[in-house]
Parts: sequence; C-alpha cells; structure tokens
Amino acid sequence: MAVQEIRAFNRFYTNLIGALDYSRHLHTPYTLTEARVLYELAHSRRTDAADLRVELSLDAGHLSRMLSKFEQDQLVTRAPSEQDARRQRIELTPQGREAATLLEKRAEDAVGSLLSEVPEEDRPRLAEAMRTVREILRDDRRPAPARIELRGPNPGDLGWVIQRNAAVYAAEFGWNSEYEALVARIVADFAADPDPGCEALWMAELDGVPAGCVFCVRDDAPGVARLRLLLVEPGARGHRIGDRLVERCISFARDAGYRELVLWTNDVLGAARKIYQRAGFELVAEIPHHSFGKDLVGQDWRLAL
Repeated sequence: MAVQEIRAFNRFYTNLIGALDYSRHLHTPYTLTEARVLYELAHSRRTDAADLRVELSLDAGHLSRMLSKFEQDQLVTRAPSEQDARRQRIELTPQGREAATLLEKRAEDAVGSLLSEVPEEDRPRLAEAMRTVREILRDDRRPAPARIELRGPNPGDLGWVIQRNAAVYAAEFGWNSEYEALVARIVADFAADPDPGCEALWMAELDGVPAGCVFCVRDDAPGVARLRLLLVEPGARGHRIGDRLVERCISFARDAGYRELVLWTNDVLGAARKIYQRAGFELVAEIPHHSFGKDLVGQDWRLAL
C-alpha cells in the first residue's frame, strides 16, 4: 500500500511542477536536470565534476555531455583541479551565473503562483508535511537536531490550549469534560483581563509545531503568582520542554516582583511533579477529591522567589 501511495504522489507532484516538460513550464531552454546542475554550481562549494555526479546521482557520461553543452554555450569553464589534477573543476561564467539566477527567479515565481492558490491557513500544514517527507526519506536517516522555541501567544493558540489539554488528559488519564470546562474558564479569564506586566502565556514549539504551553497568572493572595496549565505534547516529550516552560514562568514571576509562585496539580501527574521538584518547588499540602470523573489527590506546591 505504501509503495502505491508513494508512486501516486510522485506522479501527482511531477505533473504539478511540470517536471516532464520543465523547459516549457519555466520558459527556459534547460531541462530539469540541467537546471539542477546550474543551481548546484551557483550555490554549492562543490565545483568538481565528480562531486556533482555524486551529489546529484548522475551517470558520469550524462554529466560529461551536459557539461560539454554548457561549455559550448559559454555557461561554464572546465579545468584541472588545483588540489588534484585528476579531478575536473567546474565554474560558472558570468553568463552562466546570469542563467542560473534567471532560472531561480522563474522557479520561485512558479512556486509563488502555486502557493497563491493554497489558502493561507493551509500553508503551514503544507510546509510541515513537505518537511516531514524530507526528514523521513533523507539519505542519512539521522534525526535532525530538534528546534525548540518558546514564544508568546498567536491567534488560535488559546483554542489550541483548551483542545490539547482536554484531548491529552482524556487519553492518558481518562478525565472527562469537567477538565475541559476548567481549562476553558482559566483561558477565558486570562484572555478577558490581560495584564502583560503581571501575567503571561508561553507556547513551546518543536520544529515549528506547537508542543506545549504554560501560564503565569495572578493569584488571589497579594504578591503571589500561580503557574497553570503546564502541558507538553506526548510526542514532544524527552526534550526538556516542560523544564524550559517552568523555568521561563519562574523567571517571569521573579522579574514581575512576585514573592512566591504556587501551583496545584494531582498526584497522578508524575512527570509534571518531577519537573516542579527539579525547579525547586516544595509540596505543602495534599487533599483527596473527586474531579474530572476520577478519585484524585490534589497537591499544592510553592516556590519562594
């Protein structure tokens, strides 16, 4: 099934980008392979013919004929490599660089035209899907270093907080809609009376995708801030995102002049408790209760700032 899906995607995409008639698609005299060689010569430090052949997985004879054509058209020069006379150094001429620049401009225009037909809200999902394909199918298969970013809220993030809290806790602990209602009230209170100097929300992104959140809000007691709704997506765990969110919350509360940071959690949330302990929070009270459809033990934690 996967084989057929990949073949179907290949047929769809090559037709979409005009790969079978590339010169007509971009109104240039160059095939897709020729355009790719010009691109590599313009952007890569690899200028030897052997490097080009390996980089682009080209047949040596095919590449040689292509370079001869480029040389005849005064797009490239060829000479023995200064490091190894057995290797051939390839360089673009000014005319060749002009051709490569024109190709890149027309390729960007073509992609821009294609994207203009995609709804703006779908473009991040499209880009992420393409990035996923590259990461899974790249040659070395080594996991790329995770890119973690903490940022303030964007439009739509408050809805994400409610939806993901409800879904994650229902899946992992069987909590019912009471918890979703609680999260919705917390988020609504935050949004209804924003005070950036005293309250904040941070979103965590992993490789550009929302992966977690945490709030710092005013508590009823003077001089006290409350950490709320710490969440890390199950698939994003193992990158210390939770620790970084809590550290950011603590730093904000301290800078805002609070003397104490408190939080309420439940004993079943073992991973979260370890994060709070690492950050220096102390357990000050435990109270059994029945909430969210479960018998739980609520815990109050505090951190002197």
